[in-house]
Amino acid sequence: MNSAGETGGRGEGGGRGGRHAVVVGGSLAGLFAAHVLAGHADRVTILERDRFPEGARPRPGVPQGRHPHVLLQGGQTALESLLPGFVAELREAGAPRVGMPADMVLWQSGRWFRRVLATTHIHTGSRAQLEELVRRRVLANPVISVREGTDVIGFLGDATRVRGVLVRDRSGDTRAEPRPLEADLVVDASGSGTKAPQWLAAIGAERPREETIDTGLAYASRVYRGTNGALDGETRGYYVYPDPEQVHAGGALPLEDGSHLVIVSGLRGNEPPTGDDEFVTYAKRLPHPLLHRWLEEAEPLSPPFGFRRTSNIRRRYDLPGHPAGFLATGDALCTFNPIYGQGMAVAAMSAVALRDVLADRRRTPTTRRVQQALLAASRLAWDISAGADRKMPGAVGTAIDGGPGDRLAGWYLSRVQERAPGDPVVGRAFRAVVTLSEPVTALFAPPVARAVLFGPPAPTPTEPPETPEETGSSRA
Repeated sequence: MNSAGETGGRGEGGGRGGRHAVVVGGSLAGLFAAHVLAGHADRVTILERDRFPEGARPRPGVPQGRHPHVLLQGGQTALESLLPGFVAELREAGAPRVGMPADMVLWQSGRWFRRVLATTHIHTGSRAQLEELVRRRVLANPVISVREGTDVIGFLGDATRVRGVLVRDRSGDTRAEPRPLEADLVVDASGSGTKAPQWLAAIGAERPREETIDTGLAYASRVYRGTNGALDGETRGYYVYPDPEQVHAGGALPLEDGSHLVIVSGLRGNEPPTGDDEFVTYAKRLPHPLLHRWLEEAEPLSPPFGFRRTSNIRRRYDLPGHPAGFLATGDALCTFNPIYGQGMAVAAMSAVALRDVLADRRRTPTTRRVQQALLAASRLAWDISAGADRKMPGAVGTAIDGGPGDRLAGWYLSRVQERAPGDPVVGRAFRAVVTLSEPVTALFAPPVARAVLFGPPAPTPTEPPETPEETGSSRA
């Protein structure tokens, strides 16, 4: 990835016939990036702080790993493009495939969704299961190697180019000498806790400009097994979405072993507790007792776990002035409020963008051009997450004011949300956009725009709908 005037020195394995790429972080974004880079480099080294577990188990480097994760439709499409046959493999492993809205009881903006025929599907299995399956596929490539138990503590290079990283074994000995690992390209996939801005500053390069929005949202999650059969048939789960008038959210999503992962959330000052009894009581804050009643009869299988780092943060490495030889992807580039379930999908979509820009023979893939493509892959998810969080009471940050255009878009989108629960045409477009499978322009297609601008909201159920309106909810 050298533009005119960008020259790379020979790193370890660098130079002609020996191009070396280093990926910082072995989570999903790092694995996907390594998979793509293996088609362009002679060696790809993943540096991971953790020791990977045997099988599908949570690990410390994924702090939200015990909380609900969904693989949105856009992420499934991207993942299948990267690893053909993966979605079928995920199904074979038992990951639940949930049709929206037919298979779920959903509440948003004061309305229950009609359970019409599913127009999109999400996978709701555990993060650990999905990551283990991806890891197995990606690390089968002999071009890719992993150094586990390795800390990256800085960059090699200068303000014009990153030329590798400084690493140290996680032996607990902070006096151990760091070792240089040279590379032609360094990709930061270390997640939301990235230290890359500080490492860049240490070699004289510019830090990225950061855009932030923080609602103070916190959530707690706990695994349960239902005992009354309510979520074992045509209804797979419940979910109540937050909005400015109803700031508490919660739901129950199916896991691969037949249990359900329950989440409850609230804003700053009303964070959910992690005590056993308090967790169940907190569900009373939702606008309907549906989830609380289910929890009172269900069997808990784990303690509650809390999570509070939910800010939206976008780091603008795409702007001029940043060094060559360095890219950021995944949460290290753009972190979303996890409540919207976008992270895994965007990681896969970003890897597709990386693959496509590197394969484009019409344009030289300079560092900045590739970084722009990565940022573009996350833009829709950012617009959804940041756009929703700007409206929440108490939100703070540098990107709170989206300007007049954002306010006009917010007015239109609020009308979309009012109509999505009851109007199948608007609902289909709404789900396509929020699952990252269609661009936001789908909300302005003529049939959708007519309903949004000129039609009243369609009637919706007054109580949680117990069954789908139509048979054939696409559940498998």
